[in-house]
Amino acid sequence: MGVSLLQKFLLIWMVVVVESFNSPRNSKCEFKAIFNFGDSNSDTGGFWAAFPAQSGPFGMTYFKKPVGRASDGRLIVDFLASALGLPFLSPYLQSIGSDYRHGANYATLASTVLLPNTSLFVTGISPFSLAIQLNQMKEFKVRVDEFHQISNLQESNRLPSPDIFGKSIYSFYIGQNDFTSNLAAIGIGGVQQYLPRVVYQIAGTIKELYAIGGRTFLVLNLAPVGCYPALLVELPHNSSDIDQFGCLISYNNAVVDYNNLLKQTLAQTRISLPNASLIYVDAHSVLLELFRHPTSHGLKYGTKACCGYGEGAYNFDPRVYCGNTKVINGSTVTATACSDPYNYVSWDGIHATEAANKIVAKAILSGSYFDPPFPIDKLCDIHSID
Repeated sequence: MGVSLLQKFLLIWMVVVVESFNSPRNSKCEFKAIFNFGDSNSDTGGFWAAFPAQSGPFGMTYFKKPVGRASDGRLIVDFLASALGLPFLSPYLQSIGSDYRHGANYATLASTVLLPNTSLFVTGISPFSLAIQLNQMKEFKVRVDEFHQISNLQESNRLPSPDIFGKSIYSFYIGQNDFTSNLAAIGIGGVQQYLPRVVYQIAGTIKELYAIGGRTFLVLNLAPVGCYPALLVELPHNSSDIDQFGCLISYNNAVVDYNNLLKQTLAQTRISLPNASLIYVDAHSVLLELFRHPTSHGLKYGTKACCGYGEGAYNFDPRVYCGNTKVINGSTVTATACSDPYNYVSWDGIHATEAANKIVAKAILSGSYFDPPFPIDKLCDIHSID
């Protein structure tokens, strides 16, 4: 029996449909991968892969279980990847289940830009400083090149092609721990003395990534830590240092100084990197707006933590961190999570909720917070991140 014209048409249509489902989610994007460097604000599981211990209620909103993120759900880097049609980034330190075809995440909780083995830093800082993360990236590239020179390696089906490094975004969201880890010990003035070293180290890292093929760099600035519930509870201050929105004036002013220095340093660095896009990303402005006017953006609480313990306005007690149980003054207490994290800017007193991260990510992807302007929507079809 012959095949009718209608049957041929239906067969061709089915092939097209099947191919559309099997094709990459975003076939119109200049960027095939993201390589991220950072701390807990963009760690997708690196720290907890190295030091397994995370428990609930972390991850409760999106993943429904702890997945190595210091939030109730997705981070800014998660939303960025989704918007570009890429999967969530696998942590470089995660040995099981990782897929690096679309990049890798070197960020780990408590990471610093400067090396942590100096007298500048208190104990408890991650050993995975930015210099270590850079070395991990360099080794990753070497290993990828080696693998693709050898045939029949099963590992290669989870590795990118060697030419991907020039087609990737290199994102940075780091510096917060350099800023905050010594505030209580040496004050703002002491911290400001070494912040130029922080921004120069970031610039130097970008230059080294450029030398191995990187061409597109997104550098997020420092968040307004003076609005963090944890700092409002732990750092010494008086009422005159609190602004009308409940944030610490002096600490936020110091953050602005740091961000200006970072912006200036990146501008100088840009001159020496021909054919590169080096973009300063003003996430600070978006987060500051959320802390100051949460209700204007569909939230309710700015300087109050969702997950914590405490009778005050901040719901934060440094003696019992989110998800932990301890005996305080003879009573057993647990720092529990609120039932509505979608109403909060702050998840645990230090890190943002998924709701806040989504708002920041959308603002960034709009292109309004890039300096210089960067046409990411022209280079890629931006997917919805709702």
